[in-house]
Amino acid sequence: MIPYRAVIIPIKKLSNAIITSNPWICVSGELGDTGVMQIPKNLLEMTFECQNLGKLTTVQLGHDNSGLLAKWLVDCVMVRNEITGHTYKFPCGRWLGKGVDDGSLERILIGELITPVSDDDLGKQSRTPPQQKSPTTARRLSITSLTGKSSKPNAGQIQEGIGEAVNNIVKHFHKPEKERGSLTILLCGENGLVSALEQVFHHGFKTARMFHKSIFIWDFIEKAVAYFETTDQFGDGEEDQLLQISSCKTFCHYVTSIVAAPRNIGKDGKFQLLVCLGARDHLLSQWIPLLAECPTIVRMYEETALLRDNMMVNSLVRVLQTLQDFNIVLESSLTKAVDV
Repeated sequence: MIPYRAVIIPIKKLSNAIITSNPWICVSGELGDTGVMQIPKNLLEMTFECQNLGKLTTVQLGHDNSGLLAKWLVDCVMVRNEITGHTYKFPCGRWLGKGVDDGSLERILIGELITPVSDDDLGKQSRTPPQQKSPTTARRLSITSLTGKSSKPNAGQIQEGIGEAVNNIVKHFHKPEKERGSLTILLCGENGLVSALEQVFHHGFKTARMFHKSIFIWDFIEKAVAYFETTDQFGDGEEDQLLQISSCKTFCHYVTSIVAAPRNIGKDGKFQLLVCLGARDHLLSQWIPLLAECPTIVRMYEETALLRDNMMVNSLVRVLQTLQDFNIVLESSLTKAVDV
């Protein structure tokens, strides 16, 4: 058995000093995972022993939302193998709690090995950003509201980001198996496929708060599903119709399976899961045109949005089709409890 140490670092200025909910953590690596471990209430540090996890890849962090002070704003989680001294940082930068941020009670954080640190420094490392960030770190309003800065990429930068994210996955599969890094980082990391597609979906998105409620990409996805489930208007030719009906059914099935899963991931986490499953099953290039042609897009996107630009959509489809030849295997922490 290998001893590990985990430290959870909250953003103290904005988070509750004491939380009343019961937090838990699950650490995953290339050789296995710890299973869900309860974190002693109001202790931000714990040691545990388990079989060698190998190179650490993800941390799932969550709580049960109980009590009056349930909400938790976490900067990052640090995990160290006490035998080798290898320390991994799992950035978060998001709230965990109902009625705040995207309502998530559970987040999947992506880890990167950092330079060795002493005991005293383990809790201070949060100030040094790693090369790759977690899937939800730099993307949402919580971060812009914390820093007061918001830099929206332009259409050219977004297209470049998609090309780069897909290219990195292609390069991953062209390397000898032993030299490949983490596919999870290429999918869910800071410059990964999920993040790149989020930029596409955020471009021209009418994110004005409605009735004091933030609008998320997942809200668009669910409205599109509601439309697909009631419409019978598809393509012109018979072949087109069959393909579109089949793609629609598959898309609706995946979305409803994610919604029905007994997990407390928020709206951004659900979108991440949809992209990962779509990449694994080579469906993204079918789903993008469906969403681009859905009438809901007119209500929720500006005319100048990338998803309302036919040339851009066709280009995006071509780029995503280059992933068709690869066998993308998702680690179980990403797909746990989702039945598709």
